[in-house]
Amino acid sequence: MALVKAKIKVEHNGQEFVVLFNPEEYTINKDNNFASQTIPGLSSPLLQFVNGNLRTLEMELFFDTYDNDLSTKPDVRKITDGFMRLMAIDPALHAPPVLKFLWSSLQFRCVLARASQKFIMFWDDGRPVRARLTVTFNEYIDLERESKEIKRETADFTKVHIVTQGETLSGIATKLYENPEIWRPIAIANDIIDPREIAVGQRLRIPSLPFTDPESGEVIR
Repeated sequence: MALVKAKIKVEHNGQEFVVLFNPEEYTINKDNNFASQTIPGLSSPLLQFVNGNLRTLEMELFFDTYDNDLSTKPDVRKITDGFMRLMAIDPALHAPPVLKFLWSSLQFRCVLARASQKFIMFWDDGRPVRARLTVTFNEYIDLERESKEIKRETADFTKVHIVTQGETLSGIATKLYENPEIWRPIAIANDIIDPREIAVGQRLRIPSLPFTDPESGEVIR
């Protein structure tokens, strides 16, 4: 079977950078952010999903100009500098280019976020002829592409509560939010001006938290 070379393709103009030596290994990382809220009386904080972080692709690339038949060994920086230019701002984009790292079944749309050069062999005159680059690619996702690939359903976690005898808004907030001070989202969602004026049998919409006051813009958690 023929050896498949890893390559990096610049998305907007089709330029390709072929890796001289395939990486021995690579690491793909992914994590999520969760906000924690401490509630008195609970054994651990409540967690709420905030957002997913970018996937990253990490690897070490090897560059060598020593093992060739030339009597004068080329400076390996002539090759590594071309790779490092993938982090430069493209005049047409006003930003570094979007890339695709392609290696067999691995197809990773990304930008080159970090690169560290380490020169490990030198010619008699001091020219580096061998180098290792430790690189990190950050996955690149734009809003339009993600909206097409992930058809999200509208998240509506609003509940309905029927008022019973003796209940108050703060009591309902204690029961449903575990915090008597968070009664305002219920009042706002139901156009209640006086929080004392709720009636037995009244249907109340209980919005999910965090809640944004449409008038003040205040976020209530």
